[in-house]
Amino acid sequence: MKKRIIQFLTTYFLFVLLFVLQKPIFMVYYHDLYTNTSLGDYFRVVWHGLPLDLSLAGYLTAIPGILLIASAWTNSSILRRIRQGYFGIIAFAMACIFIIDLGLYGFWGFRLDATPIFYFFSSPKDAIASVSFWFVLLGILAILIYAAILYCIFYCVLIREKKPLKIPYRRQNVSLALLLLTAALFIPIRGGFSVSTMNLSKVYFSQDQRMNHAAINPAFSFMYSATHQNNFDKQYRFMDPKIADELFAEMVDKPVAATDSIPQLLNTQRPNIIFIILESFSTHLMETFGGQPNVAVNMDKFAKEGVLFSHFYGSSFRTDRGLASIISGYPGQPSTSIMKYPEKTDKLPSIPRSLKNAGYSLEYYYGGDADFTNMRSYLVSSGIEKIISDKDFPLSERTGKWGAQDHVLFQRLMKDLKEEKQEEPFLKIVQTSSSHEPFEVPFHRLDDKVLNSFAYADSCVGDFVKQYQETPLWKNTLFVLVPDHQGAYPYPIENPLDGQTIPLILIGGAIKQPLVIDTYASQIDIAATLLAQLGLPHDEFTFSKNILNPGSPHFAYFTRPDYFGMITADNQLVYNLDANTVQLDEGTAKGANLEKGKAFLQKLYDDLAKR
Repeated sequence: MKKRIIQFLTTYFLFVLLFVLQKPIFMVYYHDLYTNTSLGDYFRVVWHGLPLDLSLAGYLTAIPGILLIASAWTNSSILRRIRQGYFGIIAFAMACIFIIDLGLYGFWGFRLDATPIFYFFSSPKDAIASVSFWFVLLGILAILIYAAILYCIFYCVLIREKKPLKIPYRRQNVSLALLLLTAALFIPIRGGFSVSTMNLSKVYFSQDQRMNHAAINPAFSFMYSATHQNNFDKQYRFMDPKIADELFAEMVDKPVAATDSIPQLLNTQRPNIIFIILESFSTHLMETFGGQPNVAVNMDKFAKEGVLFSHFYGSSFRTDRGLASIISGYPGQPSTSIMKYPEKTDKLPSIPRSLKNAGYSLEYYYGGDADFTNMRSYLVSSGIEKIISDKDFPLSERTGKWGAQDHVLFQRLMKDLKEEKQEEPFLKIVQTSSSHEPFEVPFHRLDDKVLNSFAYADSCVGDFVKQYQETPLWKNTLFVLVPDHQGAYPYPIENPLDGQTIPLILIGGAIKQPLVIDTYASQIDIAATLLAQLGLPHDEFTFSKNILNPGSPHFAYFTRPDYFGMITADNQLVYNLDANTVQLDEGTAKGANLEKGKAFLQKLYDDLAKR
């Protein structure tokens, strides 16, 4: 009995030790983010991260516990082979999760969740397009080396037997003792006997979110995310449903009152519309917003010539969330992406479908893989009739990691505009891709590789707009320039608000006059605002608000995997969903948006469950 109990406890605490050691490795790897970290901070990260380590170690020790119980009844060699296979699988899984998390955190800014699985299986090529071949190769090599190290540790400590375990005389007593120990794993797995079960908030201890991130066990984060993907009506239950309904009713778009004056931005009722969705752009790249000068020079120019929305925010952090926000007025979700579920996106409203009903022809242009993150399924269900993607370009023009570079994409669009008879009015949506990792572009104006890629994308948009101005179509065209999300620059970002600010600019011959609109809004509000300008109904866009309607509530709302933000002129609030605490609260009416923000997210997940 003694040997089996020692082996059980050794198994459990070995897992704990390995998870503990991963934390300082993570912090050393990202030493630039932890430059002012003391030795005491390392110990605090390890200490506060223990609950997740103890919990996951409990999960991983359950099967070895059962095998030890079986060994009290048989000395079959099959048990030994099962143990070898089990620890081999665990070693490989632990290595994959740790190394992938280590590689992705620098790009995403949060610990590993189930998102990469969705991206990888929708398009493996695009999933790794952000990084170089050597980065991927080194990552694979690191996984294999780390897996081998882990297995060697498991083999030396747990698998190799100097003296094989004998079948005990009182096997019932041994089995009962081991069964009780295995059952006791429920305590660390659940996190004790309190009402709340183990979750990521257990390790949050600091006002510095990077310290909290370092304390998170990435394997637990991944497992928790993967097992909480579909129970949408159970997630983010902050308040009684009736209270959420009442608060949400105050946040939806309101009918235009007879006494209200709605600014008319357009000089025509049915303009041609070209959306240019700019990969990863932000206000930090524009001198107009106090950002970098001499980068997005064309966007700065357009900001002066057109309608600029000066307090505008991205809805989420990845393209799939951003597209649904722009096209369907549907907010990004922190724990999943609605694009994962074609049966749900089929039921979303969309700007293209509304315009199609008004007589518009529809086309989508993208230089990359339109199947990435189920994009094609979403676009088709949105009403898009024609999708131009990487497969429509010859191999010689697919020179970027994401497919055709931006200048090639715009050349194709201009060629089609000139050669094909345009059915007016039309909607064309162009999605750029070059201003994305690995930032390899055929353009060399700036020394900084990242800023240079944004300058390149900006130049491509500028060249296209300049050429388009020379066509007869210009006078009846509205351009909507908006990023899919903010990303890549600057990095790192201390203030979460700064991580969501993006420009929205309207230009074209269909614009009456230059204007700056200071109303707070986000991507989900584009749909209601645009359709209202066109005199088209937008009632089915539940979450979208007309930015120009003085009777509607005006706020920006955004989410990331670990927080939501609700921003108004008098309160800028960010709530951490992992720690269940207010992360940032600024303005003259502090705390005013807390319950509203919670209600908004709760109603979003109610809606997601019903789609």
